[in-house]
Amino acid sequence: MKDELDIRSFIGTHDDNFYDEGFHSHPAVEVSIVLEGRALFEWTKRSYMEAGHIVIIPPSLSHRFEAVTRVRFGVILLQGAPLNVMELLGKLGCASDTGGAADSQPVFLALSRLDKERLERLFREWLRMKASFLKEKHANYMAWMEVLLLFLLEHSQQDLQGMTVTKAADYMRENLQGSVHISDLAEMAGFTEPAFRRVFEQMYGVSPKQYQQQCRLQEAKWLLSSTDKDIREIAEQIGFYRLHSFSQWFKEQEGIPPTVWRKSERMQNGPV
Repeated sequence: MKDELDIRSFIGTHDDNFYDEGFHSHPAVEVSIVLEGRALFEWTKRSYMEAGHIVIIPPSLSHRFEAVTRVRFGVILLQGAPLNVMELLGKLGCASDTGGAADSQPVFLALSRLDKERLERLFREWLRMKASFLKEKHANYMAWMEVLLLFLLEHSQQDLQGMTVTKAADYMRENLQGSVHISDLAEMAGFTEPAFRRVFEQMYGVSPKQYQQQCRLQEAKWLLSSTDKDIREIAEQIGFYRLHSFSQWFKEQEGIPPTVWRKSERMQNGPV
């Protein structure tokens, strides 16, 4: 018989003297996100987790947590999920066959600081929604589980050692106005320039310069579509101090000038 849907979620804070007294397991898939601090996760092995690290624990896997510093977790316990949600967990690396607990292994993922903050905002909205009266409870639950898991699929990395590179990527996202030098980014990440370029391209699929341009375009389109800011102000906000240079660059990227793109977006989405 198909399991009945059961989702338990919470954000919990523990002092540095917290520890699970013994190993335990449960029939649900557990997704635990370290939102703040540092903790030890132990199963047949031991792994230290820091803010932005995520562990997906398959059902029946015996495990325990221990705080290293004051630590704050976001936790989802998911049981009886439909196929589409289980497929997303599979894409994240969690084995869909949960019958053999002895062969099950946890999946470790990591988010950059900015993406961890975005995920926490989503998670808190999910908790707020879950506490509300809902006409379509099951549909809402499944939609939110898909959103949260899709966010992890799009933004998480499996290489925990490569998290230093995501700090450099965050720096680029937060400093679109200024020029960014590869040598500074490499030093920030603790790599030589060639090694930094190689690891960065492995993680993001583009060069650091291409990534910065993608971030600038994403920010420009968001500002054009969601604010009434002047084009010149938007240009300056993403690092262009000549309006002509911004308009020319945007047209090269999108095929039309930013003013035309903005009008097109608003016509498609109706009056504001």
